[in-house]
Amino acid sequence: MKNQESMFAVITGASQGLGKAFATELARQGKNLILVSLPDQNLQQLSEELAEQYQVKAVCYQTDLTNDKNVRLLALWINNNFDVNLLINNAGIGGTHKFRDVGVGYINNIIQVNVMATAVLTHQLLPNLMRQNQSYILNVSSLAAFSPVGNKTVYPATKAFVHSFTRGLYAELKNTNVFVSVVNPGAMDTNDEIRARIKAQGILGKFSLSKPEVVAKKAISQLFRKDTVIIINPLSWLVLNLVPVWIKLPLMTRAVERELRCVHA
Repeated sequence: MKNQESMFAVITGASQGLGKAFATELARQGKNLILVSLPDQNLQQLSEELAEQYQVKAVCYQTDLTNDKNVRLLALWINNNFDVNLLINNAGIGGTHKFRDVGVGYINNIIQVNVMATAVLTHQLLPNLMRQNQSYILNVSSLAAFSPVGNKTVYPATKAFVHSFTRGLYAELKNTNVFVSVVNPGAMDTNDEIRARIKAQGILGKFSLSKPEVVAKKAISQLFRKDTVIIINPLSWLVLNLVPVWIKLPLMTRAVERELRCVHA
């Protein structure tokens, strides 16, 4: 049996928001960390602070996951140097724009990070995870996975992929040592810009707003209890699943249109 003190948890998008909250919560629980984010996000400083405060090992890897080669190099580095028993695919790209106004690069980046990086990193780290006594994969989807939204278009579609991919992988691996779960939070109260966007959406936006620290703590707790689908806002989830798409689609699209007007005012 391998020593749990030698095991590491991988967290992508770890420098801020929910990823930082995941890192802090896991460090508080005594887990060693591999933190991944874009360069110039103060990731090294965060790693050092968490290592010192919680007496864990914390290393960082700065890279751009919009590049497929970078994803594979990240996986290679991890597999060559660490035993991993937890992978949190948290990195994601969103945005609110009219589809006709964005460039191809914008579309490609969302799909690359939310879809390709999630699937490829999971695939490349799976043999490592399967070598351990008990391992976990947590993929971060969104309440947006349960409804299309005009003026966001690509983002909800990618989060629907994350949800479906996770559920399928859970079924495939259910009789192995790797447990797979998905969390579907709503909007995150991370900074003034996000709060302004949510306020502009009106009641629909504020309805699902959560603190990253609350989401991280609940998601990790339920992951280790082996809950396969983690819903942070049960009432929001229920509404999105029960209300017909012909009702919720125009309502959510209009809410996002108000956000667009606020941003470009």
